[in-house]
Amino acid sequence: MIKSLIAPIQAWLISQGRCGGCGEELKRGSRKLVRNQVTVTCRCGRIFIHDTKKDTYRRALFDEI
Repeated sequence: MIKSLIAPIQAWLISQGRCGGCGEELKRGSRKLVRNQVTVTCRCGRIFIHDTKKDTYRRALFDEI
């Protein structure tokens, strides 16, 4: 039940280019190139994938880390 309340807020934050956990701008995160994808690590430890063509972010899967 709690996840159904929090998930839309996290999706909105990520669509705004912010971390879903701490709200920090993902532009400030550390970037690495892993398997031809740009990974962004937030200061809270969450890892995101940055699509440079669309300039969007999404949460990284375990297989992508």
